[in-house]
Amino acid sequence: MNNVKKSFSIRDMENLSGIKAHTIRIWEKRYNLFSPERTTTNIRTYSLTSLQKLLNITLLYHNGYKISKIAKIPESEIPVLVREIVAKKSEKSHSTNAFKLAMINFDQSLFFNTYNSLLAERNFREIFHEVFLPLLNELGLLWQTDTISPAHEHFITNLIKQKIYINTEKLQIIEPTRKDKVFVLFLPENEIHELGLLYLNYEINLKGYKSIYLGQTMPIENLVDLMKYYNNLHFVSYFTVSPTKEQLEKYIEQFENDINKVADCELSVLGSQVQHMNNLQLPDSIKTFNSLERFIDHL
Repeated sequence: MNNVKKSFSIRDMENLSGIKAHTIRIWEKRYNLFSPERTTTNIRTYSLTSLQKLLNITLLYHNGYKISKIAKIPESEIPVLVREIVAKKSEKSHSTNAFKLAMINFDQSLFFNTYNSLLAERNFREIFHEVFLPLLNELGLLWQTDTISPAHEHFITNLIKQKIYINTEKLQIIEPTRKDKVFVLFLPENEIHELGLLYLNYEINLKGYKSIYLGQTMPIENLVDLMKYYNNLHFVSYFTVSPTKEQLEKYIEQFENDINKVADCELSVLGSQVQHMNNLQLPDSIKTFNSLERFIDHL
C-alpha cells in the first residue's frame, strides 16, 4: 500500500466531491467537519479519511440533508445513513464515489464489490451508461488538475475494459442475426485510446451484427486485406489524438483511395478530432459522430 495517495489538497477534495473549495472551508470552519493538517507553508492537506467523509457528506447533502443537521450526526453514523439512502434510492452517486476511492487507492476489490452490487439491480449496459460514462468524463478533469496521475487513470480504465471484454464475449458466442453489414473496428496508427471503441464493439454485437475488432494503431493499407473476404464492410474508428488536425485531410484521401475505390464501404468516426473533421468537405461514405450515444442510436 506504499503507493496509495494519503494526502489531498483542498483542490483535490473539490475535484473529487464536486463541492467548491470555498464551501469546504466554510463547512470546516463553521461546523468543524474536517481537521486538515498544515504544511510548513501553511497549506491545508486532508487525509483519506477526510476524503471518505466528504464523499459521504456530499451524498447526504444532495439527498436533502442540511449541512447543519449533518454536522450534528455522530461520525460513526454517517456511513450508516449513507447505506440507508443507497438502499432506498439509486446507488449511482454512492457507486461513483466508491469507484473514485478504488481508483485513488488502486483498490481492485472495492471496484469489483461496487460493480457487483450495481449488477444486482442493473445490467451491464445500464451500469456503463449511468455510472461508468459519467465517471470516465470526470477522469479527464481530474488528470488535468493533477488530482490523479496517469497510473490512476490506467488502473480504473483497464478494470472497466475487463468488464467490456467479459460482456462482449457473452454476445460473441451467439451467431449474428443481422447479415446486411459487417463492422470492422480499428484505431489509426499511433492511436491507443481504445476504451470507447471496445464499448462500441459490445453495442454492435448486442444489435446482432458480426464485428471484427482490430484494435490499436492499424494502418489503412492493412484494412484492404479484409475486403478479400467481405463485400459489406462498415469501418468504425476513434480519432482521439491521431490523425492530428493537420493530417486529417490526407488520411481521408488515403482511405478513399485505398478502400472506397476498391469497394463501396462506409467509415464512421468518433473522438475529439471529429470537431476538426466537421470543417472539412467529407465524402458521403464518411460519417462523424460527436458522441457514443449518437452512434448507437444510428446503428
